[in-house]
Amino acid sequence: MAEFSELGLPKTLVSKLTEMGLKEATPIQNRAIPHALNGQDVMGLAQTGTGKTLAFGLPLIARLQSYGTKPAPKTVRALILAPTRELANQIAATLKELVEGTHFKVGLVVGGVAINPQIKRVERGTDVIVATPGRLIDLMERRALDFQDTDFLVLDEADQMLDLGFIHALRQISSALPTERQTMLFSATMPKQMAEIAQTYLTNPIRIQVNPPGKAADKIDQSIHFIAKAEKNSLLIELLDAHRDEAAIVFVRTKHGADRLMKALQKAGYAADAVHGNKSQGQRERAIAAFRANETRVLVATDVAARGLDIPIVRHVYNFDLPNVPENYVHRIGRTARAGMDGAAIAFCAPDEIDELKAIQKTMKFTIPVASGTPWMGLEEGSAAKGPKRGGGGRRRGGRPGGGGSGGRPSRDGAAAQGDGAPRSFGGGKPSGGKPGGGGGRRKPGGGGRRGGKPGGKPGGKPAGRG
Repeated sequence: MAEFSELGLPKTLVSKLTEMGLKEATPIQNRAIPHALNGQDVMGLAQTGTGKTLAFGLPLIARLQSYGTKPAPKTVRALILAPTRELANQIAATLKELVEGTHFKVGLVVGGVAINPQIKRVERGTDVIVATPGRLIDLMERRALDFQDTDFLVLDEADQMLDLGFIHALRQISSALPTERQTMLFSATMPKQMAEIAQTYLTNPIRIQVNPPGKAADKIDQSIHFIAKAEKNSLLIELLDAHRDEAAIVFVRTKHGADRLMKALQKAGYAADAVHGNKSQGQRERAIAAFRANETRVLVATDVAARGLDIPIVRHVYNFDLPNVPENYVHRIGRTARAGMDGAAIAFCAPDEIDELKAIQKTMKFTIPVASGTPWMGLEEGSAAKGPKRGGGGRRRGGRPGGGGSGGRPSRDGAAAQGDGAPRSFGGGKPSGGKPGGGGGRRKPGGGGRRGGKPGGKPGGKPAGRG
């Protein structure tokens, strides 16, 4: 890897990086910075945790240093758009550290907090504004910003902006910016709409790709447990117990599901908190600060936290619910193994999540190794990693995790491939033993997705919802 001093950056910035303990550039930084310094539009594709913020932040600040005057009132010279408040906060914090002790002003414009203080701060003129699209449009509609002097636009995590439906907001913002500008776009995945985004906002961009789109970091140890929905809580607690002193993020699909799981973990004796869209910005910031300070060890989150959480202490990421958007799996597990460290990503798959798993593995072009349970019916031959045979045994009462399972196969109407809800109850058998995390921890009898009818009897009861 090249050193920052070799990339053409001003000596003041190189010195600041040295103070921060940064000497060598990551691959995306090494390849993007020289082109960005030359004023070219850049399209950077790199997995999460590889240093994309400095890849656009350093050349941006370097180019702004050539301006000999302060920005005029209400104007902004560089605009950075991020899809979530957490990511915007992280970017702003990094840039503020880089310009500490200088005259540069970095502004943060995000929702969830009072708008009037933000209007007052930007009316004096700002060198760099980091914003979420929704709140930025709020300021635009109040005529609080003037983009006539905006020479730089950065779209960070552009793929998630598409996921969150920001395409119309991007068009509205872009139409207010000068056509003559430098634009940089960074993303971890490459959905089909990205070509439209690149064609619309970038001019003859340099495309820099340091990993195949959708690929996770090499140092992430991935695994999956095939398990009935009703057993997820107890398996999670069992696995967390093996690393009580290490930080873990648990991703769920819904806001209410996050609160329910947080309470269950607290009841089990874990210092846990939750982050999701129903929380105020202050609540989210306090929860993340407590997690970063090791005051809480488990953070339960929806995809609102899949981008923007740069916390190196996170060693474990759990996909308690598989995401509906396959690219979000890559971003979720990217919260671990950051800055060259190792990490583990553990996924749970219930029968009604089989389609999500197939989409994830297709996007990643990677088969997630099986830690326990038998792949559910509906997975094509060869779609599961080496391990148990197919047949729908799952990790639940009535079969050994990692084995063929003696508890019978899920009924056709219970398989997600048929689109008809969660599994029903299945036959008996003995729980297996083994070490947590390795696919064999001892389970309590009767915890295997009982929906009605006695263990060992016929399936019955209503299918469960998705939680």
